[in-house]
Amino acid sequence: MEGYEMLQVGWLSILPPLLAIILALLTKEVYSSLLVGVASGLIIYSCSAGTGILEGIFMVPKMMAEQIGENGFMILFLSLLGAVVAVVTMAGGSRAYGNWASKKIKSPAGAKTCTAALGLLIFIDDYFNCLTVGTVMQPVTDKFKIAREKLAYLIDATAAPICIISPISSWAVAVAGQLGTETDGFAAFVQAIPYNFYALLTIIMVLFLCLTKFDFGPMKKAELEAKTKDYEDTGVSDEIQGIHVSPNGRVMDLVIPIVVLVICSILGMAYAGGYFTGEMGFIEAIGEQPTFGLSLGAFAALVVAAVMYLPRKLLTFRDFMAGCVSGVKSMVPAIMILTFAWSLSSTCRYMLGTGPFVSGVVESSGVPLSILPAFVFLIAAFLSFSMGTAWGTFGILLPIVISICSGDAGAPYMLSAMGATLAGSVYGDHCSPISDTTILSSTGAKCDHLKHVSTQLPYTTFVAAICFVGYLLVGIMKSPWIPLLCSTALMFLCFFLLSKFEGKKQAE
Repeated sequence: MEGYEMLQVGWLSILPPLLAIILALLTKEVYSSLLVGVASGLIIYSCSAGTGILEGIFMVPKMMAEQIGENGFMILFLSLLGAVVAVVTMAGGSRAYGNWASKKIKSPAGAKTCTAALGLLIFIDDYFNCLTVGTVMQPVTDKFKIAREKLAYLIDATAAPICIISPISSWAVAVAGQLGTETDGFAAFVQAIPYNFYALLTIIMVLFLCLTKFDFGPMKKAELEAKTKDYEDTGVSDEIQGIHVSPNGRVMDLVIPIVVLVICSILGMAYAGGYFTGEMGFIEAIGEQPTFGLSLGAFAALVVAAVMYLPRKLLTFRDFMAGCVSGVKSMVPAIMILTFAWSLSSTCRYMLGTGPFVSGVVESSGVPLSILPAFVFLIAAFLSFSMGTAWGTFGILLPIVISICSGDAGAPYMLSAMGATLAGSVYGDHCSPISDTTILSSTGAKCDHLKHVSTQLPYTTFVAAICFVGYLLVGIMKSPWIPLLCSTALMFLCFFLLSKFEGKKQAE
């Protein structure tokens, strides 16, 4: 950041993020907690610079405005993405997919697999994922006597986990914004994907559960009870979260805008990076100005949606524009968290010298950095579970983790620690009862919220425990592939042992 001098304020440099963490844990409210963190950081800076407390308070809106200006393309992409989500939902594409699926699926395994496949297909935003998959697939899974607790888990387990490893998603943009400049940030996000063990292992577990009859714990009990339960046949709802849905939509009305978004985003990133003018190679160009390219892709998807929907009168022009406005509004909470997190990160990184201070303390303490990935995973998991937000968690932790690993000793652990931060954030968000995606998943599946939390907690914690072992191996090997392979093998070994235990228990 230009125009600010980095001051050395010692232990006071960790006070802003510490305040944000403590307040978030106590209040379960991330917006005000981050704002207090920003304000305290700027007050510390202004007092250390000799300009007084009042100047620090006046700097808060200035800092936020600067962050909005510097990250304009990120905010634009999130806004356009919200608009795409809203109009695709209103056009009835999701509803049409549900009707098609109910006719084509012939078995419980097929119903579960189709649910997971739809969840993995909608990788651009977790809200869109939860909103669509639950409403579309709940009548189908009811037909095959699949517990609504299982449906809620499948929705939740294919929402944030797939979004956090997709380079074309609202999550990728949020993470890249916390990792420094757009170029380095986006490239670092992509490089850290193999280290995101929780997301990868969760997806593997979901596919295994869909293709087999394996279950354990409270989920197994819920599945057995569902076989004798008659769920009310509600049909595919015409109303999703208060949005009127066209009854004339087709499956292609869902698929084509998503395909256009993906293809045009990739082409847009290549264009923004100078690939088509010969300035850079394709891979280098993709990472040069990614948020500009993603914005082009989202805009193209919105234009294609308009061309598809308006002439066929799936939506009137007035409804289409109202849907765009509604979609943008739905992204305001995410944009607020990002703005506060950007402001807190910049204050600590460029003004208070939090990173160099924490890094120096860690290096002088003698604690082996090899345990950093596993330790960071636990901290992120605890914070995210307590606050109910992955975005707020990695917004607080990533700048600190990056600073710790910025020295020569920590550099080999940079990507693994970043991946562990994201993985722990997703795990905590996945199983937290106050997480918005957890609530949306239970709502979409029409499942009692506390039952959803209690039945999926053993599944999510099972994967998290294996991830912890994997991160201990990463600290030793400094590579993701063998630890990931070992973690996957360990997971299937546990499946085998659990099946033996459940079988023996049932025999008794």
